[in-house]
Amino acid sequence: MQIAVVTGEHGFREKDFDKVFKSMEDIEFVREDLDVFVDNPNQKEYDTVVFYNFHRPYPTDKQAETILGLTERGQGIVILHHAILAFPEWNAFSDMCGIDERSDFDYFPKQTFQVQVTDSTHPITEGLTDWEMGDETYTMKSAGDGSTILLTTDHADSMDVLGWAREYGNSRIFCLQSGHDNVTYSNPNFREVLQRGIQWCAKK
Repeated sequence: MQIAVVTGEHGFREKDFDKVFKSMEDIEFVREDLDVFVDNPNQKEYDTVVFYNFHRPYPTDKQAETILGLTERGQGIVILHHAILAFPEWNAFSDMCGIDERSDFDYFPKQTFQVQVTDSTHPITEGLTDWEMGDETYTMKSAGDGSTILLTTDHADSMDVLGWAREYGNSRIFCLQSGHDNVTYSNPNFREVLQRGIQWCAKK
């Protein structure tokens, strides 16, 4: 599989983050800033595009055209951690996330919480059991109708839903609230769920 990881407008530990994707068997990745990805002549060739960017409040016309082009072609899309807060004034991206109000949020670094597997039959979570994880959490509205809820938590300083799957246009979309730093990057359950999400979105 060939995937692109799209970043920008938010700092992160690049080497630690890249290790997540290097650990994924049979997956090759490139990591690019959104504007570089927009001009990438190979963007149509990626099975899944992982968004890990934080552009706000809305995309440029060229950025929007590129992202919507993915959904028209049916390429997979993963929206990871702070990317679920990107483009809060762009209705199309809110529809991709399955959350109609993404401007009203707060964040809480260095939290520890139980991740609960809500749907053990979905390919992304099949056979997995609950686990404990450290991460930054968000308090905001959770995904609801039109989404398949896969992972939840009852932590007081977190949105209820941590992982969910949905469709937009011709694309499968997996949204995962987790993914702040190496505490999370190195968690084997986080890596497993993310890899499965990438594969499911690519219809692999």
